[in-house]
Amino acid sequence: MTDEARDAIEIEFPPLYEKQRAAFYAPERYVWIEGATKSGKTHGCLHWSLYHAFQDSPGEQSAWVAPVGSQAKMALDRAARYLPEPLRVVNLSERFIEIRGAGRLWFKGSDRPDSIYGEDYKRVAVDEATRMKESAWDAVRSTLTSTQGPARLMANVRGRSNFHYKGCRAAAGKTGHKYVKLTCWDAVDAGVVPRSEIEDARQAFADRPHVFRQLYECEPADDGSNPFDLKAIEQLVIGAELWRPRPSEVVVYGVDLAKSVDWNVLVGLDDIGDVAYLDRWQAPWKNTVKRIRTQVDDKPCLVDSTGVGDPVLEYLQDGGRENFEGFKFSSSSKQKLMEGLALDISNGHPRLPEGIVAQELRDFEFTYTRTGVRYEAPVGLHDDGVCALALARAKYRDLPNIQPWW
Repeated sequence: MTDEARDAIEIEFPPLYEKQRAAFYAPERYVWIEGATKSGKTHGCLHWSLYHAFQDSPGEQSAWVAPVGSQAKMALDRAARYLPEPLRVVNLSERFIEIRGAGRLWFKGSDRPDSIYGEDYKRVAVDEATRMKESAWDAVRSTLTSTQGPARLMANVRGRSNFHYKGCRAAAGKTGHKYVKLTCWDAVDAGVVPRSEIEDARQAFADRPHVFRQLYECEPADDGSNPFDLKAIEQLVIGAELWRPRPSEVVVYGVDLAKSVDWNVLVGLDDIGDVAYLDRWQAPWKNTVKRIRTQVDDKPCLVDSTGVGDPVLEYLQDGGRENFEGFKFSSSSKQKLMEGLALDISNGHPRLPEGIVAQELRDFEFTYTRTGVRYEAPVGLHDDGVCALALARAKYRDLPNIQPWW
C-alpha cells in the first residue's frame, strides 16, 4: 500500500478511554493487564492489534492467541466488524484477517502449544491468559524472538496460581514490563458502563461477594474461580488405594449422560451420602442404557435428560421403571444444583475417591456471561463427574428417612 493510499484511508475505531489507551499503547514491550469484566480489555487489545496491522508491510504477520480456537474465532469475527469490507480479506478456515496492502493478523488457539512454535510475529496479543497453560506462553514468547516484538497479555483474574497472576506481580519494576489493572470502576468513570449496572451486579452477588470482587474489581479469590471450598475437597478425598466400590450399599444414583466427546458418569451414594460407586465410560446409547439399568436396578436415580438425554431417559423408564427421574440442565438449574453441592462440600459431604471426579471438582469454575454466572469446567476439560455427583446428592436429599445435616 502506497503512502498516498494510506493517507487516503481513514478508519474510525470505537474510542478508548484514557486508562485503557495508556495500557495498550504503553511503550513497554510486555504489558500485563488484569481486566474486570466489561472493562474493555478485549476492545483495547483489538484496537492495538489492528492499528499496528495497518502499519505493517505486506507479508508481515502478528497474532491473537486465545485459550482455544473457538474463542480466537470470536475475536476474529469482532475484528472483522471493525473493518470496512474493501480493506480486508477474512479467511475463516485458517483464521486470519489480512489488511489489503498491509499486514496479516492470525487468530490461534493455545490448546495445542506445539502448533504455535515456528512462526515469527511482529507482535502478539494473548487473550484470557489465566485460562492458558504456562507452556502456551512459552510457545508464544518464542515467536517474538526473531522480531523482538511486543506482547499484550490480558485476562480476568482467576486466583493466584496461574502464570499470568505471577507475571503481573513480577512486572513491577522489571525493565520492559508494565502492569495495569482495569476495574469496573475505571469503566464507570470513563462513562463506558453505567454505575447502576455495577451496583446491580453487586446486589446480585451479595451472597457471594468474592465473585463480585474477582469479576469486577480484579481481586483474586483464594480459590481462584472455583465455587467449591478447595480445602474442604481435600478433607473429603480418600486415597485411591483406600477406597473400594460398595455397590451393595448404594441407596441412590446420579447419572450424567455424554454429549459428543463427553463421558457417561454414574455415581452411587450410600446411606450417609458418601460415594460408594463410581463408573465412567463412553459407549453407544444402547449399551449405555443397558449398563445403567443393570447397575441401578430399582434404586432411585436422577438422570441428566438434557438434549440427547431425553430419549435415553425414556428408554431407562421403559417397562415402568419409575425410579429413573429426569433433570434438565439450564444455566439457572445448573447454578442451583452446583450451589447445593458446594454447600454439601463445605459441610463435610460427600466422601469420595481420589481420581477423575475429585480432580474435576478442583478444576471446576464459575465464569461471567451476559446472562449471569455460569458454572462449568474450564475450556478443554470435562465436568461430567461433578454433574453426576451433584445429581446424586440432589436426589439423596429428597430420600425419605434421610436426616440432612441442616
